[in-house]
Amino acid sequence: MNLIKMLQENRLMKTPQEINIFEETLEKIAKHPNDENLKDLHLILDDNCEHPEIMFSLVHFLEDFELQKQIPAFIEVIPQLMITAPEWTKIIHYRIINDESACKIYQNSLELGNQKTPHFLYQLLLESVKNHINSSSEVMLT
Repeated sequence: MNLIKMLQENRLMKTPQEINIFEETLEKIAKHPNDENLKDLHLILDDNCEHPEIMFSLVHFLEDFELQKQIPAFIEVIPQLMITAPEWTKIIHYRIINDESACKIYQNSLELGNQKTPHFLYQLLLESVKNHINSSSEVMLT
């Protein structure tokens, strides 16, 4: 069976069996990470998951990918992700903007994404990034 599909089917983690399947499947995927799965992996995130601490292992796994691969994949799925996982979307957004090198890539990727496929979410996130950068530089100046 497709490992991504197994994660998807067990992402709510309502039973101990679903938790075990999710953890074991993520371990298998982590042994052979593939950039091509990044969009699908982001879409596993779900705010209805009953064990967010376990879901966080997926967030950490996503952060192990190269920023130049992970961030554009995240941006591409944001409109879909906001439907099932607005809280996880916020968590990833803030984790990215609080990492200086990731924040720069994120800003550039959001600008590019907004040019290719304009979306109000991209514009809102871009404003958030710029506000964060401005407030960070003000702190450094004082």
